[in-house]
Amino acid sequence: QVQLVESGGGLVQAGGSLRLSCTASGRTFRSYAMGWFRQAPGKEREFVAAMSWTGGTTDYADSVKGRFTFSRDNTRNTVYLQMNSLKPEDTAVYYCALHSTHHDPLYYDDEYDYWGQGTQVNVSP
Repeated sequence: QVQLVESGGGLVQAGGSLRLSCTASGRTFRSYAMGWFRQAPGKEREFVAAMSWTGGTTDYADSVKGRFTFSRDNTRNTVYLQMNSLKPEDTAVYYCALHSTHHDPLYYDDEYDYWGQGTQVNVSP
């Protein structure tokens, strides 16, 4: 069984930065595709960023491209989402997710097998 634990959320002013972390236990994720999603109040969960199982390919939603960076540290079994130039519309609960096979980046939440509990990000105007 895999457990994913996110951290790093908080309150920041527009234009600021946050770095989210997601640490896996129970299984090393060095060979699995990973993703970040978010859900704002009253909205459906949406794709934010994805990484292939090798870590060699990343992709982003158009709304965050150029502002967010997805990275991984296999020695720490942790992935990161560096979020810069934050906007009020980035306010949401952010979730990391793991797909437990070798795979290219995945863009739909039903393609992932394990989820973290989420971390709240609030961006004030």
